[in-house]
Amino acid sequence: MPDALPIDKPHTLADRLLVLASVCLAGLAMPLCFTGPAIALPAIGRALGSEPIMLSWVVNAFILAFGGFVMASGTLADQYGRKRIFTLGIALFTAVSLLLALSPNLLALDVLRALQGVAAALTMSSGAASLAQEFEGRARTRAYSLLGTTFGLGLAFGPLLSAYLIDAFGWRSVFVAIAGMGVSVLVLGVPRMRETRDPEAQGLDLPGTLSFTGALALLTFAIIEAPQRGWASGMTITLFAASLAMFVLFVLVEQRVRRPMLDLSLFRNPRFLGAQVLPIATALCYVVLLIFLPLRFVGVEGRGEVTAGLLMIPLSAPMLVVPLAGALLTRWLSPATLTAIGLVVAAIGLAWLRVAMADPAATWGTLAWPLLVIGTGAGLPWGLMDDLAVSVVPKERAGMATGFFTTTRVAGEALAMAATGAALATVIELRLTGQPVAQAAAAASNLATGNLLRAASQAPAIGRATLLHTYVDAFGSLLIGLAWLTAGLAVLSFVLLRKPHPQTTPALRTTPEPSRSCPAT
Repeated sequence: MPDALPIDKPHTLADRLLVLASVCLAGLAMPLCFTGPAIALPAIGRALGSEPIMLSWVVNAFILAFGGFVMASGTLADQYGRKRIFTLGIALFTAVSLLLALSPNLLALDVLRALQGVAAALTMSSGAASLAQEFEGRARTRAYSLLGTTFGLGLAFGPLLSAYLIDAFGWRSVFVAIAGMGVSVLVLGVPRMRETRDPEAQGLDLPGTLSFTGALALLTFAIIEAPQRGWASGMTITLFAASLAMFVLFVLVEQRVRRPMLDLSLFRNPRFLGAQVLPIATALCYVVLLIFLPLRFVGVEGRGEVTAGLLMIPLSAPMLVVPLAGALLTRWLSPATLTAIGLVVAAIGLAWLRVAMADPAATWGTLAWPLLVIGTGAGLPWGLMDDLAVSVVPKERAGMATGFFTTTRVAGEALAMAATGAALATVIELRLTGQPVAQAAAAASNLATGNLLRAASQAPAIGRATLLHTYVDAFGSLLIGLAWLTAGLAVLSFVLLRKPHPQTTPALRTTPEPSRSCPAT
């Protein structure tokens, strides 16, 4: 007989709240892995070298590894136990964060960032799956909303904390602080968790994991390399074709295994598809700004790290309250309506931000209002989308559901950031038409990673003033493009989430028979 789920004694309410606290504490560390290195990137470039591609991988390596491995992490959590995988993940995350603080060069930093992404995937997939076992109904919605709010806390104050650390102790202190949070989870949170697993789990789908991760890595690498090599170059086309082939292989593999890493029948459910649209939309209207605004503030406009951190607060502060408010509003408004309203508001904020940032010397007061509007709009779907994604599958398969949703979220963020950087570099280069070609290409690559000084040194014939004007103009066009994409995804998510909830298909009937297993709670 398979092990019962859960395998530990039932939890009291206090025990469940402690589980929630431990997962949220781990979640608090994760946003620092996004925002901290973004704030530190100019300082890292000064210390370890400013090669644009290598610097871009300081951010992309973490997100790519996270996105590529998070679905497999959910499967491992289902089979081997959520607490066990959570413990392994947070321990590895802590150790790697300490090693990052000791990185001697950019190559070591990029490799360790990828390993940190794997550890983060193990941690968050197992932690989020644990919540699905402990809470039901509106309580589960509130629990996931609190997790989203915890992310918001890290997003709101992560840039400012990172800025103060860099200013006082240097960029390496950012990774030391992240490691300290991991130690706190290990000491205070892990002992309070109980073990749960899926009694019918069949093991890791290795072919599916390798094909999916390979496809995602190739696609991201193609987008990053395209501005340098040309979108029509043989290398770029080969990378895109190889990525497509790997995605096709992944689908074929998942159709043939008995217990797939991803149940493809989920894609017949429009509500599940609608839930996957939301993290892509928030990546475009919100997450990319967490990376590219600090690069602009510090590396192009020449503001200090602390000033940049203060400028980011209006964008991220709404995440402290809006996700929970959105969960409360579901008593009166449907998730489809709330998420669509939020994304439309964010799109309006992006258009407003374009006007505000036309002046590279714009003050905090000028920038704060559009940033606040964007953060508020993005916060509405932020607190609802985790529960929407999990609610369509049996809860003993919550690891698979949270794994795929987190994959969509993080892969969407990785691709959104890679595509944003590539688009910004391409637009800058196009607007430098008529300038020396080699200098224009070098300047565009450096400006896209927030390095005006290096761009000016490599393009003396163009001049600093022209480069700054071109960058500001291209950045404004980018914001308008993001606004239109966000508005389009708002409509798409509304249409999909409004569809009736279908009956569970046979492919999803993975809950054990009552005679073989006790209930999950």
